[in-house]
Amino acid sequence: MEAVLETTGGLFPAHTYLLDGSTLIAYIKAGDDVAFYFKKGIKNFDKRGRKFHRVDTKQFKQSKNESNVITITGSKGQQYTIDPEAKSCSCPGFTYRGACKHLASNG
Repeated sequence: MEAVLETTGGLFPAHTYLLDGSTLIAYIKAGDDVAFYFKKGIKNFDKRGRKFHRVDTKQFKQSKNESNVITITGSKGQQYTIDPEAKSCSCPGFTYRGACKHLASNG
């Protein structure tokens, strides 16, 4: 894993990227300190024509593998994810009402 800060300038903002080889795992927007993790990494992240500097990976406080996200199986066999820290669930009940039985019992 390596973290790089873009220094190209011009049309490219100074985002910080977390890479695993050529796969983009997460990024931090310029001027922000919260990392956005992709569900599936973006493969073949191309650095050509852009300038980067290596930075410390500690900016990415929590890797995807160390997250507290819980995966559960619903009553009809569907898979849902619960994030206790964000108090959110991926089920339709939470999406439409903002509350669900999964979050109440596991969060």
